[in-house]
Amino acid sequence: MYQPGFAVSITLILTQSSPNYTSDMNPNSFFWKIMRGELPSPPAAQTLGISFKEVNAEVGSVEVEFVGKPEFRNPAGSIQGGFLAAMLDDTMGPALAATLDEGEFAPTLNLNVSFERAAQVGKFIGRGRVIKRGRDVCFLSAELYQDGELVASATATAIVRGLAK
Repeated sequence: MYQPGFAVSITLILTQSSPNYTSDMNPNSFFWKIMRGELPSPPAAQTLGISFKEVNAEVGSVEVEFVGKPEFRNPAGSIQGGFLAAMLDDTMGPALAATLDEGEFAPTLNLNVSFERAAQVGKFIGRGRVIKRGRDVCFLSAELYQDGELVASATATAIVRGLAK
């Protein structure tokens, strides 16, 4: 069962007997619990209308879809840049989160966004990946597309931390 706002088409079987299982995929991590509906999806992700199209935990990449709502428009009628930045952050974060162990999370330390063109109300495709993962510090990147055109791109730095017990 998946939470409202999440539509997932992933063909990963999360058992150690699966040929797709790697040590980088911990089925007990918060990301996979959310994907299975065992934990609620984050309210921010629901607001952005996220749905996961592809998750590759082995390499740390995702493809997601967002819904740019009329409420996200700026006075000029385009989607406000802060919402696009949030979409990019919510593209890169899950790419890394899919690789985390149980009890780990990875807050964003730095987010750099480049806006390429005005975005309109409608669907967006986000493609994000882990560029490099160190023991604690991780480097991420993502692109956001609308109607096949690049709207914005981002890079980020995140740090892996354990949840307080």
